[in-house]
Amino acid sequence: MAELSTPKTTTSPFLNTSSRLGLSSKLHLSNKFRHLLLPPPLHATSNSKISCSVSQNNQAPVAVQDNGSVKTKKECYGVFCLTYDLKAEEETKSWKKMISIAVSGAAGMISNHLLFKLASGAVFGPDQPIALKLLGSERSIQALEGVAMELEDSLFPLLREVDIGTDPYEVFQDVEWALLIGAKPRGPGMERAALLDINGQIFAEQGKALNAVASPNVKVLVVGNPCNTNALICLKNAPNIPAKNFHALTRLDENRAKCQLALKAGVFYDKVSNMTIWGNHSTTQVPDFLNARINGLPVKEVITDHKWLEEGFTESVQKRGGLLIQKWGRSSAASTAVSIVDAIKSLVTPTPEGDWFSTGVYTNGNPYGIAEDLVFSMPCRSKGDGDYELVKDVEIDDYLRKRISKSEEELLAEKKCVAHLTGDGIAFCDLGPVDTMLPGEV
Repeated sequence: MAELSTPKTTTSPFLNTSSRLGLSSKLHLSNKFRHLLLPPPLHATSNSKISCSVSQNNQAPVAVQDNGSVKTKKECYGVFCLTYDLKAEEETKSWKKMISIAVSGAAGMISNHLLFKLASGAVFGPDQPIALKLLGSERSIQALEGVAMELEDSLFPLLREVDIGTDPYEVFQDVEWALLIGAKPRGPGMERAALLDINGQIFAEQGKALNAVASPNVKVLVVGNPCNTNALICLKNAPNIPAKNFHALTRLDENRAKCQLALKAGVFYDKVSNMTIWGNHSTTQVPDFLNARINGLPVKEVITDHKWLEEGFTESVQKRGGLLIQKWGRSSAASTAVSIVDAIKSLVTPTPEGDWFSTGVYTNGNPYGIAEDLVFSMPCRSKGDGDYELVKDVEIDDYLRKRISKSEEELLAEKKCVAHLTGDGIAFCDLGPVDTMLPGEV
């Protein structure tokens, strides 16, 4: 792998400081870099050439023309760095209009798996060009440059633009999707209330930035934990964006629940449908076996061990992350990235007839009697337009209602803890003696 080094003596007069890839720790680092990834046009001249993005002098690649003049673009570098501008008649007519996707925590392990799925077309489709806007911290900026270099080297034809930066007001400019992964992990001895406050401040600021500069109809998926309450904080700080557009990721819980039911029933997991995760992404979550189906049949008809369904099933879903850490030595990253992909695809592709998916969404107007003004995981369907509707034809018996209410109570308590961040007054935190953070997410 090539190493980044500081230019020794000279730099291109056409490039400003923020345009240079190789920067030493002694130099001021701009909080925004732009990679513009565009292929050369069909009519490139035979004697035009392009330099590699990681060259000895670390200058941005430039096209050298016949007359020796240099063509460049502000804040641009990278192996596909706008060597030429495509003329309108040369644009690929079969591709859709480019969409912009912001990813926070972009230098982390989850993003390391996710970004390449996004760039490959596996999420939004093989004819959908994208721009990636990667948000990190001052501490992670060099790692972000490394991520951008790997994206360059992967030669994704659909990836037309990559921005990296540390200021959400710059990175979130005009984005149509915001995948908020970055959050502070819970340290040893840290109280859950403290984590709510620390991460809540992060998501309050990001909500304000989205409100100020993102597309008015931006779709927001919150992954950083505790994701339900972080999503609530984010939407409360973004009053100009429809509250319905905010989601908390519970798709990994759904995927884990499907896996456990499939294992118990002795079938492949694609035979499991109508799986709902109700409530909070915590140990109070409710994997719903009452409405789930296996091969089109109610789960309770296929799995007759009802004691396991009521006890072992839920516990196996909750403890899956902790068990993975014991085996793997770290928390889930690849499967989380896959669940983010699944969550997005559930919104941009029509839901199969009769099926549904789980996502944490705003509870106002819900048909289940759940308290309003929360972000609560519920069953949803989509027409594939990025929007969704809540599923009305679900059964809720006394057993399910009791467990849903427990998760509801927890989210109401979390909401009180962050009242100072949601505009609801003075915070009062009483989360009780039981720690409900999921294993592997502390």
